[in-house]
Amino acid sequence: MSSLEVLEPMFKFLPEVKSPVHHEDFNEKLKWTALILVLYYILTQIPLYGLSPAAVDNFAALRAVMAGSFGSILTLGIGPIVTASIVLQLLVGSGLLDLDLSSHKDKSHFQATQKLLSIVFTMFEAGVLVLTGNLVPIDNSYLGVLFLQLVIGAVLVIYLDEVVSKWGFGSGIGLFIAAGVCQQILVGTFNFLPGTDGIMTGAIPGFIQSIAAGAANFTLLIPLIATICVFLVVVYGESIRVEIPISHGAVKGHGRIRGSVGKYPLKFVYASNMPVILTSALLVNVTLLANVFQKIGFPILGQIENGKAVNGAAWLLSTPNNIGMFATEPIHIIVYAIFFLACCVLFSYLWVEISGLNAKKISEQLYNSGIQIPGFRSSKRQLYKILKKYIPALTIISGLYVGIIAFFADLTGALGGGTGVLLTVGIIHKLYEEMAEEQLMSSNPLLRKVLGGD
Repeated sequence: MSSLEVLEPMFKFLPEVKSPVHHEDFNEKLKWTALILVLYYILTQIPLYGLSPAAVDNFAALRAVMAGSFGSILTLGIGPIVTASIVLQLLVGSGLLDLDLSSHKDKSHFQATQKLLSIVFTMFEAGVLVLTGNLVPIDNSYLGVLFLQLVIGAVLVIYLDEVVSKWGFGSGIGLFIAAGVCQQILVGTFNFLPGTDGIMTGAIPGFIQSIAAGAANFTLLIPLIATICVFLVVVYGESIRVEIPISHGAVKGHGRIRGSVGKYPLKFVYASNMPVILTSALLVNVTLLANVFQKIGFPILGQIENGKAVNGAAWLLSTPNNIGMFATEPIHIIVYAIFFLACCVLFSYLWVEISGLNAKKISEQLYNSGIQIPGFRSSKRQLYKILKKYIPALTIISGLYVGIIAFFADLTGALGGGTGVLLTVGIIHKLYEEMAEEQLMSSNPLLRKVLGGD
């Protein structure tokens, strides 16, 4: 019996996006992905009714990762979804939830529970933002209205994510993060509107303006240069593979050519960018809890002033975004770096275990497909021994790799946030691979049948 079967009566009340009954072709998936993206942009432009202009965005440094737009009904962004994912991963990883995610039933229960938890965290986070004064209303009579709008916006994001996952390319979480970051990069690069100091806020227009004034200010280009550097480093990391030589054995009904030799690629960024997404969401919740404790007069996690943590754990775990902080706040930098990197490694491990990318699951999949290692007899155990030499190490190293890039990119003040750029490059790269594969399958129906497609 699944650990989550007791929640089945509640699952029946959750609306569900039905999966397509037929195989979607490339154009149909592209249509759904584009439609959801347009809807997302429209929702980010719908302002919260009753919000005071005095409201301060406490999570500006992590706004790109949250895929939300402050002051709109999507202020919460994907925060509740990712928080629910963190809780379930920790429960499954610790063994408190006994689930076999290779089982269709257990996986279905896991996904339904994640949706239910996402809605619970939506109401919790919306309540915290409204009741702690993060979202200042015009007057207190608008508190309930603000709360309702935040809940509606976050629930819409939950179901938009589900539509993309079932009908489009990639996931809604990734799509929304990439959309928000790309928008910030374009605005940060080309915005010609002047700021309070009279200098154009875009990096390139501001630099051109400084040249015209007779004093070229190259510091204006640092965020743009940092963005380009992060882009190149991430693309390089995405291109690295560890290739394991394999051969095909004779498998009845699969049409394999016995003895044919190939290579099985293991990505260097093995856990993708999920560790950074989950770690960033965890940091958001630390600040949320700090607000809650401060509101009830027990600031155990530190104090928040003018939208920023000024002491305590909340301050130590607030995202540093200036390289000069190495000199002014070295303790803050060191503690944040250790915590951030440790969480990236932890979530990398949990993600690989839960998503079925560990050595045991992969070796089973390869063995059932008739794959073996040249020079060794066909054995599931032998495949497991070979993969175990690489996958655990790649899991830890890739978690550290993406964590280090995100940490240093944030310090440079890269456009869209260093973490946001890191995530966006990985998301777009993965989306491109999925779209290229689907286009190949759509143009070669026979290939789809050979590879076991629908």
